[in-house]
Amino acid sequence: MQPISFSHRPLSTFRAAAIFLLAAFSLGMMLPPALGAADKKIQTSTKKAPLAKKKATIKAPPFTLEKLVEIARNLAVKPYQPPEPLPQFLPGIDYEAWQNIRFRPEKALWKGEGLLWQLQFFHPGFYYDRTVRIHIIDPDNVTTLQGTKEMFDYGNNIFAPQIPQIVGFAGFRLHGPLKTPKYFDEIAVFLGASYLRGLGKEHRYGTSARGLAVDTATPEGEEFPWFREFWIEKPKTGQKQLRIYALMDSPRLTGAYSYLITPGEETAMEVQSTLFLRSAVQKIGIAPLTSMFFFGENSGARRFDDFRPEVHDSDGLQVLFAHGEWLWRPLQNPATLQVNSFEAPNIRGFGLLQRDRHFDHYQDLETRYETHPGVWVEPSGTWGAGRLELILIPSPDEIHDNIGVFWVPSPAPAPGVPFRIGYRLRWLDAERIRPPGAHVIATRIGKAPIKEGKLFVLDFDGPELRKLPEQTQLVPVVWAGEGGQILEQRVFRNPVNGTWRLVFQVKLSDSPKLGQILPDKRPPLELRAFLKHGYDVISETWSYAFKP
Repeated sequence: MQPISFSHRPLSTFRAAAIFLLAAFSLGMMLPPALGAADKKIQTSTKKAPLAKKKATIKAPPFTLEKLVEIARNLAVKPYQPPEPLPQFLPGIDYEAWQNIRFRPEKALWKGEGLLWQLQFFHPGFYYDRTVRIHIIDPDNVTTLQGTKEMFDYGNNIFAPQIPQIVGFAGFRLHGPLKTPKYFDEIAVFLGASYLRGLGKEHRYGTSARGLAVDTATPEGEEFPWFREFWIEKPKTGQKQLRIYALMDSPRLTGAYSYLITPGEETAMEVQSTLFLRSAVQKIGIAPLTSMFFFGENSGARRFDDFRPEVHDSDGLQVLFAHGEWLWRPLQNPATLQVNSFEAPNIRGFGLLQRDRHFDHYQDLETRYETHPGVWVEPSGTWGAGRLELILIPSPDEIHDNIGVFWVPSPAPAPGVPFRIGYRLRWLDAERIRPPGAHVIATRIGKAPIKEGKLFVLDFDGPELRKLPEQTQLVPVVWAGEGGQILEQRVFRNPVNGTWRLVFQVKLSDSPKLGQILPDKRPPLELRAFLKHGYDVISETWSYAFKP
């Protein structure tokens, strides 16, 4: 799937403080006015005095996050410079032609050096209409890589003779022994604007992350910051982590980013960032994630003629609020743009997850949607006041990322004032970040027996539910916002698989005249539900926006 944005798809902070040398001897020491006999004896002795120790020499790292922050700060006071244009024909090639350009694996950086990491690179063209500068940090210096024509195999593309000798890089990918010690699997990709993706041990690519979102889903239109330069630390022998620095730039801001990547069953990225605004922005989106939801059991009535039961990279938004509430918001492919907002000061975590991990629910042997990772964002420290925004964009097919989520600080960062924020990205199976109580495993919607009504069927599961005796009575708590009325609700154990099922009916209120004439103008109906065991809440909160 092509890495595009919402409208166009295509922490450990490393702080190396300066170390200063101390003088070996104090200055201004006074000798006594005269030497005594004993002093003379020592002075004329043939015994050698001990040699003075040499001064310790500790080299400062050739590149640090602090240096990158200064680069971003200085860049922010200058006018924005757009990237150098590519040769005219390259942005015009189609996806198939771009896919036919392959990096030669034998040209991988660090190949044959006995390290746990190798780098391969992407050719510019198609959506990737700019090149990025890539520097390698060695213990003694920093070198800049040249992207040459010989690094790529152009397949059957007839334009190969027109490619300049220095063609540059559109991005890069990281390889290492993820699944087996003898084979270097793909672990992460940095390609296009500020997009990046990661993989755990048993994953295939799905959801993407971005460095930043600027004015997403606003009338003024979105601005797309991009990583124009990267600095990559060469790892030592046996080193399992890799650090990447990235310089962000766009017409209204700059940014310094550090990514410390640790691969494994789940792949983690410790992110530290500092932003500098050239001018004011309406909305900054921190730790943005983008994904695809085409259709699935969350969707209600089926709109697409497809042999597959479900098609999506993620099936829901999971949130952990500061007060401890867990929330699950099933994703949808709406008929019109939806922007959902959740007050989330000092948010503790959020992510787009793929909870449904059963192949028979997808039946896609090529894409294998059940293997796509979720992405979970864990803030470093307290983020302060802000809200979470979930964007759902109508999509007629599965090639577009139509889902976005990010945290919006309040107020927005001000020009001239550095804005620092850190977090961890975890590329994982949804099972690794479950709420402590029960969680929703399915959302199904159908026509209710009553006129103008809908039937909602939610299935809950979790260790706490499994421990309950057969005769346990759970209490459902269901709420409908303006435009709906809960008529009936009941919860019971599913005798087939031991999960618990909540069933409720919603009567839709008569819509105003405008909603009758233009159904799309009728606002979505907000619904919430959770389960209680006695006085204790035993499940996460299910949250849904139903569009009549």
